[in-house]
Amino acid sequence: MKDCTIYKITDLVGKKWTLCILHELYKGNVCGKRFNELKGQLNDITPKTLSTRLKEMEQEGLIQKTVDSSVFPVKCEYSLTESGKELVEIVQALKDWGNKWIVDNETCRRTLCIECGN
Repeated sequence: MKDCTIYKITDLVGKKWTLCILHELYKGNVCGKRFNELKGQLNDITPKTLSTRLKEMEQEGLIQKTVDSSVFPVKCEYSLTESGKELVEIVQALKDWGNKWIVDNETCRRTLCIECGN
C-alpha cells in the first residue's frame, strides 16, 4: 500500500495544518509571508508544528523559502511554488464540493479564497 499514490499524497496533505498553511500562503495579494504572519493567521498552531509543516512542504516542493540576509534580523518569507499553486486549485475544488454537500456557507461560496479575510 505504501507504493499507492493516494496513500503517499494523503500522508503529505493529510497532516494537520498542511492545507490551512497552503491556504494562508495563497490568500491575499502578497507574494510571500513571514513565519510570524502565518502564526498569527493560524491561531491555534504551535510554532513547532508550523516550523515542521513548512519544512515538510518545502522538501516536497509545495512552498519555497526565500532568505534575505542583507537585513537584520534576517528576513525569511514563504511562498507557493507552481506545484503548491496547483494543489491550492484542487483544494478550491474540495471547497466547492464541501459547500455543495457538507457545509452551507453562502459567504464562503461567493468569496474567492484569495480574497478571504477569514
